[in-house]
Amino acid sequence: MEKPEITTTAQTTTGAALKDYYLANLSRQLSILGRREVHNGRAHFGIFGDGKEIVQLAYVKAFKKGDWRSGYYRDQTFMLALGLLKPEEFFAMIYGDTDDEMNPSTGGRNFNNHFSTPNIDKNGEIKNLSEQYNSAADISSTGGQMPRLLGLAQASKIVRENPEMKKHLKNNVTGNEVAFGSIGDASTSEGMFFETINAAAVMQVPMAVAVYDDGYGISVPVELQTAKASISEALKGFQKEKNTNGIKIFTCKGWDYPALVDTFSEGIDYCRKEQIPVLFHIQELTQPQGHSTSGSHERYKSKERLEWEKEYDGLNQFRKWLLESGKADVETITEIEKEALKKAKEAKQEAWENYTSGVHASSPKLEKIVQNVKNLSEGKIDKLDDLDEVKQRIFPTRRKYLTFAKRLFFELHGNEKLNDEREKLRNWIAEFEGQSFDFYNRQLTRENQDSAVKVTSSPVKYDDDSAEVNGAEIINSNFKVLFQKYPNLVTFGQDTGMLGDVNQGMKGMQKKYGAHRVSDAGIRETTIIGQGVGLAMRGFRPIAEIQYLDYLIYAHSTLSDDLATLQYRTKGKQAAPVIVRTRGHQLQGMWHAGSPMQMLLGSLRGMHLCVPRNMTQAAGMYNTLLEANDPALVIEPLKGYNVKEKLPANPGEYRVPVGVPEILKEGSDVTIVTYGWNAHHAIKTAGLLQKLKGISAEVIDVQTLMPFDVNHIILESIKKTNKVVFVDEDVPGGATAYMMQNVMEEQKAYDYLDTAPRTLPAMAHKPAYGIDGEYFSKPNVEKLFAIIYEMMHDVDIKKYTVL
Repeated sequence: MEKPEITTTAQTTTGAALKDYYLANLSRQLSILGRREVHNGRAHFGIFGDGKEIVQLAYVKAFKKGDWRSGYYRDQTFMLALGLLKPEEFFAMIYGDTDDEMNPSTGGRNFNNHFSTPNIDKNGEIKNLSEQYNSAADISSTGGQMPRLLGLAQASKIVRENPEMKKHLKNNVTGNEVAFGSIGDASTSEGMFFETINAAAVMQVPMAVAVYDDGYGISVPVELQTAKASISEALKGFQKEKNTNGIKIFTCKGWDYPALVDTFSEGIDYCRKEQIPVLFHIQELTQPQGHSTSGSHERYKSKERLEWEKEYDGLNQFRKWLLESGKADVETITEIEKEALKKAKEAKQEAWENYTSGVHASSPKLEKIVQNVKNLSEGKIDKLDDLDEVKQRIFPTRRKYLTFAKRLFFELHGNEKLNDEREKLRNWIAEFEGQSFDFYNRQLTRENQDSAVKVTSSPVKYDDDSAEVNGAEIINSNFKVLFQKYPNLVTFGQDTGMLGDVNQGMKGMQKKYGAHRVSDAGIRETTIIGQGVGLAMRGFRPIAEIQYLDYLIYAHSTLSDDLATLQYRTKGKQAAPVIVRTRGHQLQGMWHAGSPMQMLLGSLRGMHLCVPRNMTQAAGMYNTLLEANDPALVIEPLKGYNVKEKLPANPGEYRVPVGVPEILKEGSDVTIVTYGWNAHHAIKTAGLLQKLKGISAEVIDVQTLMPFDVNHIILESIKKTNKVVFVDEDVPGGATAYMMQNVMEEQKAYDYLDTAPRTLPAMAHKPAYGIDGEYFSKPNVEKLFAIIYEMMHDVDIKKYTVL
């Protein structure tokens, strides 16, 4: 199964062509058997690459070691040809096998045809990527593979133009690689596709995109999907011409094997040499089994179309070509087809046996406990038949075993005669749940020494004569040290380069470190994040800047579906330590003063969420994050750029720990928990409470919302004060509820409260404009004062009479 280095039809030997025919038939049989497994009840869902076999075999011929793939869930033939997918793994994916050896790409966390190759080792060190075939972990969201493709290609462009970067990337990027993308024609309707094509055309990066056009997007025909019913026609304005940027467009029929080989050979060679993006519009493809196992294409395709698809099925046309060209006779072809079917069946059986043996592994121990329960209860509690039913299910699941065991555990409660067996059952359940947690719930963030949580904190230092400067100068001086310290550090975003960002945090950086490391980007948030993901996967340390927090919504799907889940969906085998830098919480109204923390907390699990109160803290967080492999979002407070702070004497060196709150002011009567700019309101309120009413408030800045107070510092404060209020700028029920749930439930602080916990969020609407708009939309000192006084009144109505 070794991939031959063949790129053109003229170079395609008879042996290579017959091998391709075998792979095409093997892939087709995997699709057919996989669909059958779902319909037989031995799998839950499946999506396959039938009809796309020939085009992928031609496409993959130009793929070299060091190249990267960012495709979609029909690329099984491409991966088979590279040796990155074994037939057994194909079925293990369908079954959801959690065995990492059998199912290395997803480990049971995603359905089939979602592929990945490790880019880091267990210690968090980048692998030798230039000596292997590479695939970014797939996602199901249509078009979602496109933004990261831009960054994967950009890495080669940077190194080609700046060869000195090679050593800083451990020679993992040579500058000659191509980033290969694939996408279904209907998915080109997504904004992410057009944004990526536009960005690649502007940047001129070695990015290749194969558009597989089978005429439909599930049931919707292409004429309702795409202008001119043709993506290549619709993109003609992007066509590169002399003295312009743009992309080079190729078209080819998806059933014509020799033409496909030559077309891809020409296009990829051009892309690799010239570093100019190319797009291949592959037309007249078929989808013999329909979109997926959840539907039937006979319901929306005409009889004539179905007949045409049989005739122009790529396998059928490939077979004809082999016979007509004299490369094979009928006997040889028939033998290849039989061998492919045999291999697919053997792979299915091996994968099924591995999956079921894994699910049933804990069964004997449980069965012994159930047998003892029957014996000790003299047959009154006999669950052996029920357990046997669990074992004999067509599709066995761990869930069924655990449900059975837990319900038996509930039933045995209070039966003293069976206490010993109940305790054995408790231990079995604990062990089984522990295994299941490893299978399905671990690796949300980095867990080894490259975790940001494990980075040792280091205090900020000041000289005796440290000057008071604007916050913008503090963040700028810190970045200057970081760019010197980390030669693989790059940043980009709207106005980031020449201007040095709108608040001057990167002032002078482009001039000092070059446009390849500090660069401008268009107004295209999702591909700014995509650049970060792709670059990070190849060994760069990117800071992707989104100008304002509210604009993050434009990049939300890429953040949520791709970056935040990458660590989890590959069980830690891939990492993209992107730092997303943005700023928020100002006076300019609805779209420049938002705080959508509820949305971020609900969708970005897998990233660290840093919410510094000033620029010194923000800088310290960057210093910490660059020591680790976790992706993170840092929200700098807009008001902090023009507020004076002492200039640190150790920029780039001091580190603010993630997950560890800071007590800004000690107190004994009430605990105020907050973050960001509201920490300043809390300090002012605490001073006013002490001055006017003698109330001692403890102020805690959580510093990071994810992770949140890993050492339970807030709990220790509540044990002392017996009262707590949570304050932030999010909507009611947003981040304040998130903080309260953590402190009340996880930290179990409820037992120490003398009165109900309170929250002080912003109003339910977006913030209004200006100083007054902000005052009446968001928390303020007077509101917080009144809430805390009310809490004191609840506890002692005589001492603290009604205001």
